[in-house]
Amino acid sequence: MSCFVVYQTMKVSRCQLDGLLLIEPAAFGDARGFFLETWNQRRYAEIGLPEAFVQDNLSFSRRGTLRGLHYQNPCPQGKLVSVIQGEVYDVVVDLRRSSPTFGKWYAVRLSSENKLQLYVPPGFAHGFAVLSETTLFHYKCTDFYAPQHELTLLWNDPTLAIPWPVEAPIISPKDQQGRRLQDLPPERLFP
Repeated sequence: MSCFVVYQTMKVSRCQLDGLLLIEPAAFGDARGFFLETWNQRRYAEIGLPEAFVQDNLSFSRRGTLRGLHYQNPCPQGKLVSVIQGEVYDVVVDLRRSSPTFGKWYAVRLSSENKLQLYVPPGFAHGFAVLSETTLFHYKCTDFYAPQHELTLLWNDPTLAIPWPVEAPIISPKDQQGRRLQDLPPERLFP
């Protein structure tokens, strides 16, 4: 017999790019602080997240850091991302060739203050820029990290024209070598 009590609700918004979900979990606070449920398999399955998450990642970054835009194919990852401390400008790009929004991007500010989560299904490149002094960024992944299958979409690809809100971003050598959308191998995009 399974015992559970539903004590919490959340707001879920579908984004302009099909499959993306912006989730606002309910937070319960008082003078001591707050309580927030960040993952509940049953509840999240009800809103359309059927995947099992197999890996959790946590990154720490300082202001101006830009990470991404990363994706894996084969072994694509769906991600449920959120910020534990600080604020980021989170960006995803649709790399599904059959999608009417192929090559389009979506961005949202995620922060420890707004407590938003973004579900990014497989088929998207993902990255973020740090807006606060420091940030702890958390993501649950539906497949394991496979560096041999990872590709990087160039963060400042002129055809995407993403308005990153950081001047002179701090970028890894790997991310500086990202490819423009038109230069990604077609077989490494998604159907």
